[in-house]
Amino acid sequence: MSDSIAAGASTADFDAGIGKMPTWEQLVNEHADSVYRLAYRLSGNQQDAEDLTQDTFMRVFRSLKNYQPGTFEGWLHRITTNLFLDMVRRRSTIRMEELPEDYDRVEGTIAAPDVAYEMNNIDPALEQALDQLSPEFRVAVVLCDGMGMSYDEISRTLGLKLGTVRSRIHRARAQLRSHLQREAGQLTFVPAEAVNS
Repeated sequence: MSDSIAAGASTADFDAGIGKMPTWEQLVNEHADSVYRLAYRLSGNQQDAEDLTQDTFMRVFRSLKNYQPGTFEGWLHRITTNLFLDMVRRRSTIRMEELPEDYDRVEGTIAAPDVAYEMNNIDPALEQALDQLSPEFRVAVVLCDGMGMSYDEISRTLGLKLGTVRSRIHRARAQLRSHLQREAGQLTFVPAEAVNS
C-alpha cells in the first residue's frame, strides 16, 4: 500500500483525482481538528467526541480505496454524523449503569489549545439547549450553525431532501430559542434596594 502513496500527498489532491491516496498520518493531520470539532458539537462531551473521531478515521481509512472523488470534507462529515446517529440509536436500546464514585479513572488526553478553547467557550446555556434537541435536529443545526455548512452541503452530507434540511434547521432553531427564552425567564432579578434593606 505504501507504494501507492506519494510523499506530500493531500486529500485535496486525492479528491481532485490528481494525487495518490494519503497516508493515515496525513488524513489525521489534515482533518482531525475538523472531525473532532464536529463530533464534540454533536455529542456534547469529550469522551464521545474522541470515540467518534477515532471511529470516523477507522471507517475512512477502510473505505478510502472505494472513495469516489467529490467533497472529501463532506464525506468526513457524513461519516461522523452517521456514526453519531448510530451511537444515539445504540444507546437508546442499551441500559446504562453508573459506576461507583470510587472507581479508578483513567486520565484523558489533553486537547490542543485551539480545540480546548473552542470546547470551553460554548455557552453552557446553549450546550444545555442543544442537549434537549432530538439527534436529527441537533445534527442539522450543528452542521449549519456550528460548522458553517450550507443547506445544500447538509442535504448532500445527510442524504436528505433540501426541504427536510430547512425544516429541521428551522424547527431546531425554534426549539433552541424557546429553551433559551425559558431559561432566561427563570432568572430572577432582585433590585439593589431589596438587597440593601
